[in-house]
Amino acid sequence: MTKLSPNPVSHQKTSGFIYIVTTIAALGGLLFGYDTGVISGAILYIKQQFSLSSAGQEVVVSAVLVGAILGAAAGGLLSDRIGRRSSIILAAILFTIGGLGSAWASDSTWLIASRVIVGLGVGLASFISPLYNSEVAPKKIRGALVMLNQLAVTSGIVLAYLVDYGFSGVADGWRWMLGLSIVPAIALGVGMWFMPRSPRWLVSKNQGREAFNVLSRIRPSQANVEAEIEEIHQGIQQEQGDWRELGSPRIRKALIVGVGLAILQQVTGVNTVIYYAPTILQSAGFESAATSILGTTGIGVINVVFTIVAIVLIDRLGRRPLLLTGLVGMIVGLGALGLAFQLSNLGQALGWVAIVSLMVYIAGFAIGMGPVFWLLIAEIYPLNVRSQAMSIATVANWGANFVVALTFLSLTEWIGRSWTFWLYGIISVGAWLFVYYLVPETKGRSLEEIQQHWNR
Repeated sequence: MTKLSPNPVSHQKTSGFIYIVTTIAALGGLLFGYDTGVISGAILYIKQQFSLSSAGQEVVVSAVLVGAILGAAAGGLLSDRIGRRSSIILAAILFTIGGLGSAWASDSTWLIASRVIVGLGVGLASFISPLYNSEVAPKKIRGALVMLNQLAVTSGIVLAYLVDYGFSGVADGWRWMLGLSIVPAIALGVGMWFMPRSPRWLVSKNQGREAFNVLSRIRPSQANVEAEIEEIHQGIQQEQGDWRELGSPRIRKALIVGVGLAILQQVTGVNTVIYYAPTILQSAGFESAATSILGTTGIGVINVVFTIVAIVLIDRLGRRPLLLTGLVGMIVGLGALGLAFQLSNLGQALGWVAIVSLMVYIAGFAIGMGPVFWLLIAEIYPLNVRSQAMSIATVANWGANFVVALTFLSLTEWIGRSWTFWLYGIISVGAWLFVYYLVPETKGRSLEEIQQHWNR
């Protein structure tokens, strides 16, 4: 078990403008959630229009993940070169182009290509939005403000489910499902144009005066601004380096934690629920597409509610307690879901047992692995390699996501639904052990103070 030494948290007031800044940036998370969740309902109609096999459905669903891997891989270098704010604006442009292309797709190839473009935006936004928020947020509420991004992700998923349900009875409704993502995409691009650049990025580019001006807008006290600028300067002076620095022993420790969490977050199976929940519920007895989508919406609401619980608790209880508690819920939910599919005598009750099990599972994910992973990878890396290290962790996350999404339907055909969910449950047990022994507690520490942990 790894812990950082306790540190008293400042009780200074917080500037109201910081909430506007972080909320606008979190629209990147909403688009991340919408564009990954919307396909769950749309695929029920796309497979009919384009006569897709199980493998074809997996390719359409996974196309966004291919783009996300590429976007995340380029994001580290890009966000260092042009800045966090400009990278988020670029992601908004990609979301808009991909959304329009998906809505107008005349065949599966066009649709897949458009979903890859959407994925490029998802890959960028998935780590640059929380990175930006972590670098503008005061440390006493950094956890909550970074996790605002995950709340936006889960809200985007629920919004996608509601849109799916609303257009489930409309001719070519799937085109509206995919195309409506351009509305928040335009809002993100326009909103970020008026937001400040990251003060930590500005200092790293020797633009200290502009960094001071930015912090003066988002901090209530000039004395605190001067102290924070000095702390950032000291952190950068102590941490000069580049991509080669990623191989140093102290950063390698942080990489193991970040990449390990990235992979475990996905191979515990969460996106089988996000992408295939209506399909799972249809196999559990909810025959109509509209009914299964509506049941999925209930699961999405649970996701939002428990993400809010996590935001409330994260800076009170810390990161580790939420991770460990959430993983217990995931293990219980997966075990029950596998057992439900194993007991064929449940009859019509199977569908309701499946919904409850999925709700328990998603509640555990939403309070732990879902939001806390993105927070930790925005916290644990030194400033000079933070964007590169986050890029590596995000690529690993999307790569694992791609494997899970591409194999889920085939895996259920090969070993059965019960053993598929039990397999994810066994992996969740391994994730609990990983967190218990390797993941540090970062509550109440500045980003520069967290760096010192890896020097031990």
